[in-house]
Amino acid sequence: MAQLPPGIRFITSFSRDQWYRAFIFSLTFFLYASFHLSRKPISIVKGELHKHCAASHEVEVNSYKEYAAQIQPVKKPSNVSQCGWEPFDKNNYKQLLGALDYSFLCAYAVGMYLSGIIGERLPIRYYLTVGMLASGLFTAMFGLGYFYNIHNLWFYIMAQIANGLVQTTGWPSVVTCIGNWFGKGRRGLIMGIWNSHTSVGNILGSLIAAYWVSTCWGLSFVMPGVIIAVMGIVCFLFLIEHPKDISCSCTPSSSSKTFLNGASRFRVQMPTLNAKETSKPQDPEMQHLLIDSENCSVSLNSSTVVTGEGKHGTSAISFLGALRIPGVIEFSFCLLFAKLVSYTFLFWLPLYITNVEHLDAKRAGDLSTLFDVGGIFGGILAGLISDRLEKRASTCGMMLLLAAPTLYMFSAVSKMGLEATVVMLLISGALVNGPYALITTAVSADLGTHKSLKGNARALSTVTAIIDGTGSVGAALGPLLAGLISPSGWNNVFYMLMVADACALLFLLRLIQKELRCNADHTLFKEH
Repeated sequence: MAQLPPGIRFITSFSRDQWYRAFIFSLTFFLYASFHLSRKPISIVKGELHKHCAASHEVEVNSYKEYAAQIQPVKKPSNVSQCGWEPFDKNNYKQLLGALDYSFLCAYAVGMYLSGIIGERLPIRYYLTVGMLASGLFTAMFGLGYFYNIHNLWFYIMAQIANGLVQTTGWPSVVTCIGNWFGKGRRGLIMGIWNSHTSVGNILGSLIAAYWVSTCWGLSFVMPGVIIAVMGIVCFLFLIEHPKDISCSCTPSSSSKTFLNGASRFRVQMPTLNAKETSKPQDPEMQHLLIDSENCSVSLNSSTVVTGEGKHGTSAISFLGALRIPGVIEFSFCLLFAKLVSYTFLFWLPLYITNVEHLDAKRAGDLSTLFDVGGIFGGILAGLISDRLEKRASTCGMMLLLAAPTLYMFSAVSKMGLEATVVMLLISGALVNGPYALITTAVSADLGTHKSLKGNARALSTVTAIIDGTGSVGAALGPLLAGLISPSGWNNVFYMLMVADACALLFLLRLIQKELRCNADHTLFKEH
């Protein structure tokens, strides 16, 4: 018998369940990357919406005019004024551009709280598909203003508000889905790698938007809108919400039937661990990484847990019920300040680079992607460290502690030249996005399966939405504060970001204290 080809041997070396798990990992990765891809264009196009007026000879240091003075003149369409795109060509352009950011982020923050509650009650595949198609529509709608020569500010604000609302369907859905397919033990590393979709989406969004920004900025929105709509169709055709939907045994334990997230599902979970079994080393997928909030020792042999069945069983968790889960409030407020820092970079970094490095909009957009490249490594590193130490809060705290002085160094070193800016972008991206990535993925998934839920698995989406929704309040405040503070100097913006990092660390101190006091073998949050 002839030997099998190497490629076939590689394929057959993995089980059917492992291939399905890898497929869902990749699919949800690209689905959510398309969400971030569609959010990025606004930060790139700002430089085209307002340009330096030829009649003005003033150059404001640390202002948008210093950047715009460096732009080489290009042939403008007839619907473009000398100062940019009306109504953003006036002296109050900073307030108008800030209104675009703020309208999207406020809508996103408000919608996120509702999205998780709704998502628990609807099939994930349908909910996510509709959200992605609507996101594509409203993203492209902003760009259509260019082609139809629309200069009404409210048109662009309404497009941003609508897009912010429908984009909230994405995060609770994909986190719930990925949480269904992967256990806890290696969740930090797995979700750290998976969460790099945020940075990948930002990078692709920056490159796509920058390609058309100087020639036809409408396409900087239309193309990302088309991409996320196409991915919505892919979601409808291929997304599998849970292993049980295809009789897949991708469950953390063979001795008990796992819980199910999503509408109208249930399982009876019967823990069967005896003293002999509990003395054996646990499978990494079964380890619990968050410590019990009240004590450090909780038996693995907890009572039998019964979840609801269909619509007559356990109902989805309420908003207040999710808030009562130990750790949800602390991590939510920590994320508020962590996301404030991250989104300030997301929306204002290209403009900062143009002021400091005197680059045009395209080159500044390309250079700003290095912050997201650093974020990829930061998210993976945070997940790996938290898995090894079995301490989520301590890992976040350590990175937040390092982030504050790094931001100060960035503000000083970035003025020394392009090479220094590149290095600091990578380091700052890793330290700023590391805690953000860990909290929105592994921590949210851990809290969504907390022991106090008594087997009610229909809570993961709500918990995720509460944490990310609170973080989105910070995401709305960050760019707004940056817009208000930047006229007084970019150094003051960095001081604001350092204070935000310190506040994020402050909210984790109680959890860090408990983790350091407790044995790594015991758990802060015990899964049912």
